[in-house]
Amino acid sequence: MKKPNIIMLIAALLPLGLFIFPLWNITLEAPQYPIPLGMNIHINDFADAHPHDIKNINLMNHYVGMKYIPDAIPEFKIFPIGILISTLIGLIIAFKGNYKWFFAWFILMVVLSAAGIYDFYLWEHDYGHNLDPKAIMKFTNPDGSVMGFQPPLFGTKHILNFTAHSYPRLGAYLLGAGIFSSLIAFFYGKKQIKKV
Repeated sequence: MKKPNIIMLIAALLPLGLFIFPLWNITLEAPQYPIPLGMNIHINDFADAHPHDIKNINLMNHYVGMKYIPDAIPEFKIFPIGILISTLIGLIIAFKGNYKWFFAWFILMVVLSAAGIYDFYLWEHDYGHNLDPKAIMKFTNPDGSVMGFQPPLFGTKHILNFTAHSYPRLGAYLLGAGIFSSLIAFFYGKKQIKKV
């Protein structure tokens, strides 16, 4: 097996780390919580960063009319299948394809990742803005509009007395490494062809 194909093989396998490690983490810091509340997002479920964190987040969010964080969302069925199919395609390309196919897999993964990030943003927006009008507590912006409680897609954001952090975890880094490795395989394979 040629070196570019070996790199492509590794690239195709790296996203499988998403089945072991979390994709994303959202953490909420506030004076009343000495230990910040946190939630790890995997490709197939939500998980507590510390015991009972999601339960406490749900109880807190109930007061301002936010939906409960569900046990499951439709994407938890779609994402694992998408990763398995894209990995299978990547493996076939690694064994049978040339450098042009490496680039095609790179584009496919960038598009799928961008779609996943956009879907995550839409979920966050609905979660933070589609509030129950009968909520116990209501907060408004200076212009009188209803305040939203959407956590940041990436980075840090202050929401009332909370500081919300949203950052990728090891699963996301492995996915990114796989995507980047396929680009390396493409350029390396292209360079080898030019030498012939």
